[in-house]
Amino acid sequence: MSLHDRPSSPASARVELCPLTLADQDEFCSLVRTSAELHHPWMQLPASAEEFRDWMRRFGDGANLGFLIRVRETGETAGMVNINSVIRGRYQGASLGYAAFAPSAGRGYMAEGLTLALRYAFDELRLHRLEANIQPGNKASLGLVRRLGFGYEGLSPAYLYIDGAWRDHERWSITAPSSWEAGPSLPEV
Repeated sequence: MSLHDRPSSPASARVELCPLTLADQDEFCSLVRTSAELHHPWMQLPASAEEFRDWMRRFGDGANLGFLIRVRETGETAGMVNINSVIRGRYQGASLGYAAFAPSAGRGYMAEGLTLALRYAFDELRLHRLEANIQPGNKASLGLVRRLGFGYEGLSPAYLYIDGAWRDHERWSITAPSSWEAGPSLPEV
């Protein structure tokens, strides 16, 4: 299933998940540039039109899903979340990538948006496990996954190449609620 074929995106009282599309390029890149200080050195997101188009290619085959977290009342983009590297079969898992955007950071929108992403991953995609990999110094991100119920699994040395160096990351995970696991049906491989 492609990003555009998915059912309507989930919403909470304050935010909703909206599929990331090529039409979001200018807004996204502008928010990335505005948020450069917030994101550095934790991540690198596309800040130019060319980088954005290259980055969007990863969402073409359905193994990676990208969303914007939008404030329902204003339509403002508060952040983004990706469900990356979806693996089916016995694993039924994926990794989670996310970032707040500076104009809306610190208002609780990311916690709500990630909660929606977890519900989507477990209820709609029928995944069993999500993993978040976070640099040890990124206290805000570590606090967020703790609040959402992720458990610490260990340190992955030199895990991702970010900002010119291979960076260590802490590995955190969460599994589907037991209510979902009671059902024996797994998606087709």
